[in-house]
Amino acid sequence: MARGRVGEKEEGEKHIRLLKLAQTLSFLLIFMAGIIIGLAASSHIDRYFNSLPQIFSSSSANLQTIPDYSNCTVIHRDCTSDDENHDDDDGKAEKKRKIRDCWSVDGFVKPENVSHGMSDDALFWRASMVPVKEEYPYDRVPKVAFMFLTRGPLPMLPLWEKFFKGNEKYLSVYVHTPPGYDMNVSRDSPFYHRQIPSQASFFTTLGLKVSWGSPLLTDAEKRLLANALLDFSNERFVLLSESCVPVYNFTTVYSYLINSAYSFVDSYDEPTRYGRGRYNRKMLPDIKLHHWRKGSQWFEVNRNIAIYIISDSKYYSLFKKFCRPACYPDEHYIPTLLNMFHGSVNANRSVTWVDWSIGGPHPATYAADNITEEFLQSIRKNETDCLYNEEPTSLCFLFARKFAPSALAPLMNLSSTVMGF
Repeated sequence: MARGRVGEKEEGEKHIRLLKLAQTLSFLLIFMAGIIIGLAASSHIDRYFNSLPQIFSSSSANLQTIPDYSNCTVIHRDCTSDDENHDDDDGKAEKKRKIRDCWSVDGFVKPENVSHGMSDDALFWRASMVPVKEEYPYDRVPKVAFMFLTRGPLPMLPLWEKFFKGNEKYLSVYVHTPPGYDMNVSRDSPFYHRQIPSQASFFTTLGLKVSWGSPLLTDAEKRLLANALLDFSNERFVLLSESCVPVYNFTTVYSYLINSAYSFVDSYDEPTRYGRGRYNRKMLPDIKLHHWRKGSQWFEVNRNIAIYIISDSKYYSLFKKFCRPACYPDEHYIPTLLNMFHGSVNANRSVTWVDWSIGGPHPATYAADNITEEFLQSIRKNETDCLYNEEPTSLCFLFARKFAPSALAPLMNLSSTVMGF
């Protein structure tokens, strides 16, 4: 009996050992299977993520048009501008290639080409960006942005080129022309490639063009400001027409504007049907009658004011809806806006001389026979003193209008002896 029990015990222990061995083998099999499955899954995942760039690049190519790299190019991409072309010995144009970093500070703070495909909304949003950090990561030289709002050619262009010559480091030029008009200037001209996009498709669709007194004119003014704001070195912004001329040399103009604590926007209360009579009560409650102002459209503002103007949509939408002929947004929008929010930093005068003495809806136009040294000096040293940084001065006007194309020749002749350039 004892021997039988011992046999049964040994048989049981042998059975237990077999069970443990089977259990161990099972764990090993499961472990090995897990490793194999993990390796296989990892291989598929790597293959999937490695294929994503190709997937997105191919889908993007189908969904998007070729991007415009005229202002900013991806690093290591060859890009060519017209200024880099030169003629070889055979007279054939060669193109030099250069590499620019899309994320460089230079490309961001100063676009090389004013041509772009942004809509007005995108442009105004981009131009409204204000850096919080006060220090600049580059050697910033404050510049004056000269913004020309024209209905076609610039007959005074040779005079302006002479005025700008040698001072390119301190200025920027922007020209808003009717859609389809191309300026024909030499490559060394400050006006070369300085036409901003004028939303040609928008005007074509509506069958409209920028005309004096139209809301589209104020759109063009804001578009000029926004394009000029893309250059972070532009500190002062002056709006000019094709009939405007400078009456002082560049050094005087630059110093006058850069050192001014005030912007120069004509803004006054006109208690007649040509002023208050144009106010529309539908602008209430946002714009009240005592806010309403009138002024010349030929303004000059600093960078902070320029950003505020192009960032506004609330008040401008009211002007577009309710300021219709005989109400003209270009005469009321900016003067009213500054009166409401920035009156303390506005000189309430223009730096562009205009002669309204003849009466009527348009100022006097001066032709060749009118251009004399005495006439120009009367503009430069006006009989009425004004305030500059709260101090009286006789130097009140830096520019003048309107001048006919025939006035160019005598103005060029007198520019060095009278105007100093």
